[in-house]
Amino acid sequence: MPTSRQASAPGITLLLLNILVLPNSIHADYVRDSEWHLNFLDIKAAHAITTGKGVIIGLPDTGVDPHRDISQNLIPGADLTSSEKNQGKFDKDGHGTELAGLIVGHGHSSTDGVLGISPSARLLSIKSYEVASLESRLPEGIELSATLGAKVINVSASTSPSRGLQNAITAAARADAVVVAASGNDQSVTGIGYPAALPGVLAVGAIDQSGKHAAFSISGPNVGLCAPGDKIVTTGLNSTYRIAQGTSAAAAIVSGAAALVRAKFPELSAQEVIHRLTATATDIGPPGRDEQCGYGVLNIVKALTEDVPAVDGSLGSGSTTGSPGAAASSADTGGPGSSSGMQKVGVLGGIAAVLAAGACMGFLAARRRSRRQQ
Repeated sequence: MPTSRQASAPGITLLLLNILVLPNSIHADYVRDSEWHLNFLDIKAAHAITTGKGVIIGLPDTGVDPHRDISQNLIPGADLTSSEKNQGKFDKDGHGTELAGLIVGHGHSSTDGVLGISPSARLLSIKSYEVASLESRLPEGIELSATLGAKVINVSASTSPSRGLQNAITAAARADAVVVAASGNDQSVTGIGYPAALPGVLAVGAIDQSGKHAAFSISGPNVGLCAPGDKIVTTGLNSTYRIAQGTSAAAAIVSGAAALVRAKFPELSAQEVIHRLTATATDIGPPGRDEQCGYGVLNIVKALTEDVPAVDGSLGSGSTTGSPGAAASSADTGGPGSSSGMQKVGVLGGIAAVLAAGACMGFLAARRRSRRQQ
């Protein structure tokens, strides 16, 4: 039975469920033909517009194995887990490698191997944790990604709130980086994890192959968008391929889409990129925003072609209900019953909202520690 992979001490949950490892001897056509999400997203039409050239995507994760379908798009990164000078190009867990294929996979010919959403973008791998490690450097990985020039940062893990994590998101906001995070896979959990729940972060849920909200995808008022996350073929360790599922995969796909938008519209700010992604999403639930898929399902072609009203910077806080075209937020960070003290701060609130949330994060973390001690 597939399960989330979880690091022991730091409480890091990797939000990708491994279904099957495919041997590297399988026919290459099978891999590309099995990437159902590419047809679902009409990626051929999107790539006729842009393939993400010139955009750097940060991946603070378990590192990346230089699989032949992604190696050309890997740029020197860093390993925060050891003194080894592998530039982040080492992965013994597989999680980061799987995400890399979904984001920047270029295949190994025009029709063979894994094709990512932004196959001409560059991937900055920041090895920030290992599954069996006693330490997570996720906050440092996020901040270093921004420092080294990433304009999109993918976080496909969930952890506890901390001041360090909040500071990392603040640093990313100052660097004008789009931060995309997975909402989580366990429906028994109330509310999505962190950093997806933080202001300024685009929280992503998953849909299945029928286009409906995936049963494993956590719902909540923080979710801004959904993307394919069910039985996705991608790159694995040692030149293999994997069939995996989870909100990790959905977040990786949205990160690739954000890179396409940044390549097509380089003048847009990070909050305007998020606004464009949510404003052009396909609504699959009740009219308007819902807790399963936020504003709807990712529609890359529309995000690259639609005339989207500009973000109104004056709407940096306050209620963000209504259509994304009229509101300046793509993901509220609270809602009815929220106790975080941040419930009305939208993901598009900009740096002021992110900075203001820092004090709330300290209070929230302290309150949770107090509860654990009772």
